[in-house]
Amino acid sequence: MATENLTTNAQFERTIAECRSLFEKKLHDYGASWRILRPTALTDQLFIKAKRIRSLEIKRESRVGEGIRPEFIALINYGIVGLIQLNRGFADTVDIAVSEAMELYDRYAHEALELMKRKNHDYDEAWRSMRVSSYTDFILTKIERIKEIENLGGDTLVSEGIDANYMDIINYAVFGAIKLSE
Repeated sequence: MATENLTTNAQFERTIAECRSLFEKKLHDYGASWRILRPTALTDQLFIKAKRIRSLEIKRESRVGEGIRPEFIALINYGIVGLIQLNRGFADTVDIAVSEAMELYDRYAHEALELMKRKNHDYDEAWRSMRVSSYTDFILTKIERIKEIENLGGDTLVSEGIDANYMDIINYAVFGAIKLSE
């Protein structure tokens, strides 16, 4: 579907709505099973998704049959899960109702949108001139930063926290999903 006539904000909101719909359906099917993920496992899940995107970009062939865009959608949803987990901590059992999970999803999706608006203002739509493969590399870089912060036990000197890296992952993945739908 062509999206050239939509603003970045509208494209972002439409992409997040698509991600939210999938997230809600998975909550129905699996519950909030992701509540069990410890931070390092969540980081590794993000890594797997981003690494698969990079592999598909390089090989230009998928033997599983799923393309790159669904992986960007997964990165968006896992990025939001990461923000929820940072806020709530991990659990040994599913301890959150679907309605609360969706409220938290909406909160962090809105925060990501607001961050994108501020950055997009300052960077003047630069994302539109970037290659999708650059989003992938930036996401992989953010994941490596998260790993280092985790390895340091969160004891950084000057760096942004894990939450800022999750936000950037979400936003780069949204841009990737938008570009792949154009």
